[in-house]
Amino acid sequence: MSHADKNQKTVLITDAARGSAIAFIRSLGRRGWRVIAADTYAGNPGFRSRYVAGRLVYPSPVSEPTAFVQALRDTIRDEHVDLVIPITDEVILPLSAVREEIEATCTLALPDAESLATAADKYHTAELARSLGVPVPRTCLVGTAIEAAQCGDALGWPIVLKPRFSRRYREHAQVESFGVCYADDPEHLAERMREFEGRSDVLLQEYNPGTGVGVELLLHEGEPLVAFQHMRLREIPVHGGASAFRQSVPLDPALYQHSVRLLGALKWTGLAMVEFKVGAEGPKLMEINGRVWGSLPLAVHSGVDFPARLADLMIDGVPEGTSQPELSYANGVRSRNLELDLMWIVNVMLGRKRYPFLTTARRRDAVRAICELVNPACKFDILSLSDPMPGMIEISKIITKFRSKMGQPEAA
Repeated sequence: MSHADKNQKTVLITDAARGSAIAFIRSLGRRGWRVIAADTYAGNPGFRSRYVAGRLVYPSPVSEPTAFVQALRDTIRDEHVDLVIPITDEVILPLSAVREEIEATCTLALPDAESLATAADKYHTAELARSLGVPVPRTCLVGTAIEAAQCGDALGWPIVLKPRFSRRYREHAQVESFGVCYADDPEHLAERMREFEGRSDVLLQEYNPGTGVGVELLLHEGEPLVAFQHMRLREIPVHGGASAFRQSVPLDPALYQHSVRLLGALKWTGLAMVEFKVGAEGPKLMEINGRVWGSLPLAVHSGVDFPARLADLMIDGVPEGTSQPELSYANGVRSRNLELDLMWIVNVMLGRKRYPFLTTARRRDAVRAICELVNPACKFDILSLSDPMPGMIEISKIITKFRSKMGQPEAA
């Protein structure tokens, strides 16, 4: 790795394969930071950014969390890192377990441990929201199929099964993940619950159809500094999941106030996204995303430089004279995660529906999405003319993945 001069700040950004991490790499690199990109795979797109000064390939934080933490410790020490920005839950969990040791030598861009724990616990989040008057779906916390059966009919069908924690750090040995699923009758509910028994409590929630909306904020001790809002246009899986294609929309006053009330109660410092589902019955809280969210590149494309603002806050504190949060940005901007958007198109064209009872897109929607791929007004999370190599690597990886799934031999 190249070494910085004594006046240049150094930042280490994890999960450099992701579009959100690359947005951080580009933003801070342009501002003169010395950027160390870190990930588990040497061929990831972020490593090829023109703004990367150093690279760290670390062990898997999921299967080798202790070795992962040691690799970061060594790099922080050897490269005189000033700021570490963890992107995903997989790295946040093992780092949180040793945060005092990390923060003895550099700044870790995370909210305090208590706030982070509350946001990660979906049941505590729902209870906090209810106490603050923030609308939440009707919810029942269960641990077994028998308990679930007692709640099912009261919530109506279909029912959402939401694990209490998306990820758990098990005895410093591994990071275990849990996904949301659905059930449309008592038999399916019992079958789904058996997958969780002994592993995770589950929030049974009424199903609320509608549009996914995210309110993203940067806060200091619960006070908002910057805010942004987006609407999901396509998700993968197609029945609801990660944002594949989304659009910036005006900040809704009610959703903004709900979000500020929640994060203010937690005295939150750092970035967070508060997710809602907005349907015929109004908004309902889905969760607090207490890490860097996947659609962050859209905010940057819309004029909200969350990466730079977070870094400045973590290192220099709140700027003097700050009295009102910044709430202005460009509306109607669209951006896509290319790989996820292509997956969405393929799944819709093939008519793949894991849950037949949920409404999903039609093939003509997929045809429209194909046409949008060449619309110059739509942005990409990673593809960029000013920093082209990450996008080229991304396209190469997508081609390889799709060839593999289609069972076609790769060219020599």
